Amino acid sequence: MDISVIIPLYNESKSIITLGEEIVSVCQQNNFLAEIIFVNDGSTDDSWAKIKEIQSKEYDNVIFRGINFRKNAGKSNALNQGFKYAVGSVVITMDADLQDNPVEIPKFVDFILNKNFDLVSGWKKNRKDPFSKTFPTKIFNWVTRFFSGIQLHDFNCGFKAFRLEVVRNITVSGEMHRYIPLLAKRKGYNKIGEIVVNHRVREHGKSKFGVERFSNGFLDLLTILFLNKFGDRPMHFFGFLGIISFMIGFFIGVYFSYTKLVLNHYNMTDRPLFFFGILSMIIGAQLFLTGFLAELIIRNKKIETEEISEKIGF
Repeated sequence: MDISVIIPLYNESKSIITLGEEIVSVCQQNNFLAEIIFVNDGSTDDSWAKIKEIQSKEYDNVIFRGINFRKNAGKSNALNQGFKYAVGSVVITMDADLQDNPVEIPKFVDFILNKNFDLVSGWKKNRKDPFSKTFPTKIFNWVTRFFSGIQLHDFNCGFKAFRLEVVRNITVSGEMHRYIPLLAKRKGYNKIGEIVVNHRVREHGKSKFGVERFSNGFLDLLTILFLNKFGDRPMHFFGFLGIISFMIGFFIGVYFSYTKLVLNHYNMTDRPLFFFGILSMIIGAQLFLTGFLAELIIRNKKIETEEISEKIGF
């Protein structure tokens, strides 16, 4: 299989057939042996029926597959399931709303196979979205570039390409689909590129973007930055802070013990510093214990998988 195209979707029934046939046309023109995997993320419309409809048709060089979630689990979980089942040498991800143009697929494939990139992200330079969506995204991208050191203009673009081994070695959850380049970099895949893509006007449905996704994205960024440095050794973070906090409290306690036993000062409990010292020792012990428990969890962790109600084409 040359390429796998993974398309997560939620309530995009009007776009599925058109998008699928556009991808088929591109694959046939370029002689790609391809699989197209639609991941239906608990849609409440007839998206799954449309996926079944296009999967039942026969196309030269192209196989349609479908994964149906029992309930809405989010784009990251949908992508993660698609990654597990993909078998193409190049894995393409794109949105189902027809704003990503399949004619760009050969450029992505060229960057992966001929220019030896591990990951290539699309850049919607001329974006066909309202200001309420583009402005927060610009801020988000700037902050992500600043903290990650990855020089991409559009981290949130769903149009991306990967070597198969990259998606085999990353796990996406929460809202972390926005940070797949960071996850890949953490695994040692450092050759990350970007190409300008044609962004089309949405024809059907409405955007799933909301303020809560913007805030959740920043929380996930902090999570990834932490995991990137301390994910395999949380004791180094929590234990260090715990020792510092405990030692501050300990020396405060030594000071008050000295003033009571040597200088005969009996009113030390009237001073706020006394209680600060006790609090510091308690917090220090709790931080140390947090690091210890995190180490135990890492050594016994089990990755949960989303429940899938039905699969077709596999």
